[in-house]
This record gives sequence, C-alpha cells and structure tokens, in this order.
Amino acid sequence: MHTKSESDLTSLAPSSPRSPKRSQAYYVQSPSRDSHDGGGYKSSSMQDTPVFNSPNESPTHPSTFGPHSRTSSLSRFSGNLRKGNGRKETVNEKGWPECNVIEEEGSYDDLDGDGKLSTRCRFILIFIAFVLFFTCLCLILWGAARPYKADIVVKSLAVDDFYAGEGTDHSGVPTKMITVNCTLLINVYNPSGMFGIHVRSSPVNLVFSEIAVATGELNKYYQPRNSHRTRTVLLHGEKVPLYGAGAGLSLSSTGGSVPLTLNFDLISRGYVMGQLVKVTHKKHVSCHLTIDSKKTKPIKFSKDSCTYE
Repeated sequence: MHTKSESDLTSLAPSSPRSPKRSQAYYVQSPSRDSHDGGGYKSSSMQDTPVFNSPNESPTHPSTFGPHSRTSSLSRFSGNLRKGNGRKETVNEKGWPECNVIEEEGSYDDLDGDGKLSTRCRFILIFIAFVLFFTCLCLILWGAARPYKADIVVKSLAVDDFYAGEGTDHSGVPTKMITVNCTLLINVYNPSGMFGIHVRSSPVNLVFSEIAVATGELNKYYQPRNSHRTRTVLLHGEKVPLYGAGAGLSLSSTGGSVPLTLNFDLISRGYVMGQLVKVTHKKHVSCHLTIDSKKTKPIKFSKDSCTYE
C-alpha cells in the first residue's frame, strides 16, 4: 500500500479515484529505502540522485509522491550516510557511497624479515664454502710440499785436539778422562723450488762407548730455494770422565786409534703459506769413524760411512 500526502490528494481530486495509468518511475539508491517521484519532479531529482538503468539494479520499495518526498530524498543524500549498525559512510561528489579498498596483500614486513634471515644464511654459507675451499687449497699445497726434504751430506771431521789420560772427576773418583776439539763440515741442499727452509739440528754428539765425549750444535739459519749451503759445527769436550768405558781405551805416547760414532738429527722446516701451511722434516745422521792421534788430516766420510734416515 502506498500512502499519499495531502498535496497529492488535492491535486488528484478532480480526477478519478484510481488512475489506470501510472506516471513513469525511476529508481535511485537510498540508505534505508528507495523512492521514485512523479513526472513533475523527475528533472529535479535526477540532478541530485543517480539514476539506475533498470529496476533490478535498485531496491523495489517505492517512495511517496510530492514535494515532501523530494525534500526528504535530498536530505537523505546530503552529508554522510548512516548504516543500520550506526557507522557513517561518506559519499563522493556523484552521490555514491565510498567503499574501502580491499587489501589483497598484507604487509611485507614479515617477508623483509625473512629476507634478512636469508641474507644472513647466505653469508654463512659463503663463509663456510670459502673456509672449505681454503682448507682444500692448504691441503693441496701441504701435500705438494711434503716430498721436498732437505738433503744432508757429512763431508769431513777435522780433529784439532785429542787427549786421553788419567784423572779424577768432580767428586774425586779416579778414572780415565778425554779431551776433544774438532770441527764437523756438512753440506745441506734444499731441493724445493716452492719455498725456503729453516735449518737447525739437535745436539751433535761424538760418542765413545755410549758416552758423549764431545758435543756441539748447528746454529739455526735460513736456506733459500734450490740452494746448497755448507756449514761447520764445532765439537768440544774437556776432561770427560770415561769410568768403566775407559778400560777399552788404549792410548800410548806413540799414538793409537779410538773408534767413535757421530750422531745427530737435522731438522728442516719450510713455510709454504706463512704459518698456515708448513712442512717439517727430520733426518737422523749416524757416522762411524776412527780417530788416530798421530794423524792431523781431516777425516773424509764416504757414502757408506754414514746413514741418513
């Protein structure tokens, strides 16, 4: 049922009670209901409210006719629209309610955090790969440098002084004693073309019946690549007590021979890549010789006289 205002009833009084032909209607959007005006107010309403193309696009509730309906419709579209839940909706300049933009994608802050974590992991993986590569490189260099061992050749031993006689030790025990001064000549060769070596030796001992009668040591030095060096070692022993071993020592004023053994270790160290990659080799040298107190010429060592291990 449609209610009509008094102005509508007055204007429609001369005519029949029910008009068989209705005025042309159009449909507009309203927050609570839709209205359509009569033909007399059509042009005025179209300037204030949007027109729908078909009834399907508009709600089906018709509004009342007359000036009161027009004023009510205009007032409803001015300002903010209010929904049933009390919230206001703003309308644009064309009269349409404005809608919030739907955000299809959320914030990228979480993704940025994951990116930072991925970057950190990437740096860790790069560091681990670099360490592995550098370790493999060091192992390769170490393996390539291992075969290059320093070669040593004992050349000669020059005896300067060799005396044996009776005496007493520091506690007053009588025993045979011996004094020796001699010079050992050795040759060291570095075959490596990759690195130089630092050469030193353990104590060089001249032994008689397991007693060191003279001792010396090779001073540490540096030897370049592919080079030969000849070094001298001074051996000295003064009044060394022989105790029970002296019974086998037979020396007279006319001279005599004394069997001795020369023992020492030659240690060479090469720094291939600083302190990171270095190779160390140790070679034990043992030579047998006999000293004759009458002979003053240096003792030459043959290849069979010494062992190099």
